[in-house]
Amino acid sequence: MYKDLVVRKVARRIVPYIFICYIINYLDRFNVSFAALEMSGDLGFSEMTYGLGASMFFVGYVFFEIPSNLIMLRVGARIWIARIMMTWGLASTCMIFVKSPFNFYLLRLLLGVAEAGFFPGMILYLTYWIPAGERARAFALFLTSTSLAGVVGGPISGALFKMGGVYGLKGWQWLFLLEGVPAILLGWVTLFYLVDKPDQANWLSSAERNWLSETIKKEQEDKKLGHSLTLWQALKHPRVWQLCLLYFSVVISFYGVAFWLPQIVKSFSGLSNSAVAMLSAVPYLSASICMVIVANHSDKTGERKWHVALPAFAGCLGLGLAVFFLENHYPLPAFFSLCLAASGIWSTLGPFWSLPTAFLGGTAAAGGVALINSIGNVGGFVGPYIIGYIKQTTQSFTSGMLVLAGTLLIAGFLALRVNEKN
Repeated sequence: MYKDLVVRKVARRIVPYIFICYIINYLDRFNVSFAALEMSGDLGFSEMTYGLGASMFFVGYVFFEIPSNLIMLRVGARIWIARIMMTWGLASTCMIFVKSPFNFYLLRLLLGVAEAGFFPGMILYLTYWIPAGERARAFALFLTSTSLAGVVGGPISGALFKMGGVYGLKGWQWLFLLEGVPAILLGWVTLFYLVDKPDQANWLSSAERNWLSETIKKEQEDKKLGHSLTLWQALKHPRVWQLCLLYFSVVISFYGVAFWLPQIVKSFSGLSNSAVAMLSAVPYLSASICMVIVANHSDKTGERKWHVALPAFAGCLGLGLAVFFLENHYPLPAFFSLCLAASGIWSTLGPFWSLPTAFLGGTAAAGGVALINSIGNVGGFVGPYIIGYIKQTTQSFTSGMLVLAGTLLIAGFLALRVNEKN
């Protein structure tokens, strides 16, 4: 099968590299969740201060998302992605200088500005290389980096905590420094490794380049014939806004869990910070496996909505069970319920991102995907902040976890109502 040969060749070349880049991206975005185990105490930050600081990332991220993706269309993916990586790496390493809540909020805001456009840029970039029928699997393989970042981030963070005192730096400062530098280095590598379009890929044969270029071109033309959407029409399209609301509902729980998981685990385990960081890797490992299984099945069947809805319902069930077991003092079942919750939340991602890329192309795809990600990531502000607020008010995580479960229930029903016809 010529198609399978070319797609495998492209996937082997591109997906592992952007997978590594996105692991670094999520380490730098989420390492604050591990750093907070020490940083909050050292700097006297309350739960609300931490929750607001974690959320400030999304203020900068949301406002610069669409402009960043449109600039990428003009200058090319290779140059723009490299720029994004180097600037976010710099912002992340500067977190070692945090001394006050204001410093914390400002640097998290700047990190969001620096990272804006990376995720939708990667989604758009994959549509230049992967035919539509193979995308859920490709997206899921790429997006497993978001869960595997938690798998590797936990043990790495646990080890870096032990460096506290070396050269006068705290453990959490070493965490920000040594997890920020790789982004700067990979930014330089990106300039030489990635190419913008298939017709520029010297690692494909002439026949392979021609086949892939023509296949992607034909898909783009078919989209234009079926929808003929301009950028402005895409930004107003009812289905785009359906997907915005759906993604917003998923992302509230996604980031609510991601930014608070280590502290939730610590609250009922009584383990040391290093042990908590290690144990927190397990739900992410479970999520990594499940999201690939779900995406593979979605591609095989060609069905998307139920493959978003059922994992969302599973995530809701996992959080609900975790609350039940925590309130009845059963820590081990509560931990496994968190694994179910993480698996459900992360498994929505591959099939979800196959929905907008199935009907948007060109500048409409650049703007539409960025809009969906921008609106969705407002949920990234809401989720961590609301958990912090409720925890500080009630001295418990359970009420906040029920709020996250409710957003997943809403997400599941919204997924089933997505209109795939027009």
